[in-house]
Amino acid sequence: MPPGHPTRSVLREGSPVASKYEFIETMRLDTEEYAYTVEFMCQRLDVSKSGYYDWRSRPDSATAKRREELKTLIRKAFEMSDSTYGYRRVHAQLARWGVAAGLELVRQLMRVLGLVPCQPKLKRFGLTRPAAGALPDLVGRDFTADAPGEKLVGDITYVKTGEGWLYVATVIDCCTREVIGYAMDDHYQTPLKSRAIRNASRNRKLAAEAIFHSDRGSNYMSAEYAGVLAGLGLRQSAGRTGICFDNAMAESFFGTLKNERVSARPT
Repeated sequence: MPPGHPTRSVLREGSPVASKYEFIETMRLDTEEYAYTVEFMCQRLDVSKSGYYDWRSRPDSATAKRREELKTLIRKAFEMSDSTYGYRRVHAQLARWGVAAGLELVRQLMRVLGLVPCQPKLKRFGLTRPAAGALPDLVGRDFTADAPGEKLVGDITYVKTGEGWLYVATVIDCCTREVIGYAMDDHYQTPLKSRAIRNASRNRKLAAEAIFHSDRGSNYMSAEYAGVLAGLGLRQSAGRTGICFDNAMAESFFGTLKNERVSARPT
């Protein structure tokens, strides 16, 4: 096996039946949240109660060794993510490595290891406001596309640095969910956003009359920016004023960016 790949013992121990037994063991230990009996869980998971107790009573070395190996791999996955992965994403990474482990077992072991991912700050949202202006919403909160270059979303955010505020404008492809164009500067005027969309058109082939969707920020609504989009053959779309959900894909990306790459580090 290549260096750094999970050991064969972890793969061998993680059989489907053993994974069910591990799940039952995890649930019965977490009695405050789960009140199911072993017999009930064995029936639902289609495994024998006696088999579970045989598995549970086997030499400590086998179960303990598997758990210690899983702990090592869980810590590795967590550290590879720069301490941003929660138990679901760590579980997915283990699956990509070919390691079978129950989701609840991963959560339990991360709790034992004290691995806590960075958490987003609580946001409060206001009441829905009516639509403003004649520009249509061509997306309708459907942030999917059948092919790359057909539907794009854009937004701008600011990041505090040791030298002042840095403004970042991005363009995301709804099909691939990639940031296909971005621009950074010490201001948030229309030229910054124009550079981002021009970079996107340079980096990817855009479909004829592709949609570019944004919020109703003043610079996105300017005649200058509308001219840039028209020159690239793009149809302009915008959500309602003050409704972040209408541009949720861009908002979500910036939330992840700030949570995992900005807030977790000193400026």
